[in-house]
Amino acid sequence: MALATWKDFCIDAVDAHRLGAFYAAALGLELELEETDAVLRGPTPAHTVWINQVPEGRTAKNRVHLDVHTGDVAELVTLGATVVNDTDFRWTVLLDPEGQEFCAFVRDDPPAGKLYEICVDTTPGPATEAIARWWANVFGVEPKTEDGQDWWWLGDVPGLPCAGFCFVDVPEPKTVKNRVHWDVVGDTAALLAAGATLVLPQGDGRRWDVLADPDGNEFCVFAQG
Repeated sequence: MALATWKDFCIDAVDAHRLGAFYAAALGLELELEETDAVLRGPTPAHTVWINQVPEGRTAKNRVHLDVHTGDVAELVTLGATVVNDTDFRWTVLLDPEGQEFCAFVRDDPPAGKLYEICVDTTPGPATEAIARWWANVFGVEPKTEDGQDWWWLGDVPGLPCAGFCFVDVPEPKTVKNRVHWDVVGDTAALLAAGATLVLPQGDGRRWDVLADPDGNEFCVFAQG
C-alpha cells in the first residue's frame, strides 16, 4: 500500500517571474504571477509547478532535474536556455536561465505537456537501487532497471503528470539543499517510520512538513484533506 501520493512540483529561483515564464513555455503550462513567486498550471492540479523565489542562487550541480520533450532544441535556446552538451546521446543537456540543468529529448511530434520525467542523482552503487526501492514503496509501485545499467526507474506512479522517476548514479555527493523538489500527500509519521528524516515541521503558517528521503533529498508532505 502506498505511503503517499503525488501532489505537485517545486523549483527554486532567484527571479521567479523570469524562470516561471521560461518553464511555462518549456513545459507547455499556463503562467500565473504572484507578488514574488510564480505558479504554472496545467490540465489537473497534479501538473502544478511552483516557482519559489529564494535568496540563494545555484552553487552546485542540481541533484534533481527535469527531462522535457521538445520539437527542436533551438526553441529552448530562444526561450533562454544554454546548451551544455550536445552529443550522440538521445538527449541534450541544457541550463535554464538561472544555470540549472535539464535535459531535452527531441520528438517528431512532442506532446502538449512537455514534462517527460524527473531525474534524481544518487549515491553510486547499491544506494541507487535502495533509494529507488524506497520511493517505489512510498508510491506503491515496482522499481525497474536493466542488466548492467546504473539507473533505476519508477513508472506508473499514480497522479504523476509525466512518464516517471529516474534514479541515476553520479560520483559527487549531495552538498546543498535541492533547488528542485516534489510535494506529496501523506502521513508524516508513516514516512518517518519508513526511513525519512524531519527537516522542518509545519508551523508559522506553513501547512506542510519538510522531510528528507534516506539519500537526503528534500520533499514536502501535506496531510490528506
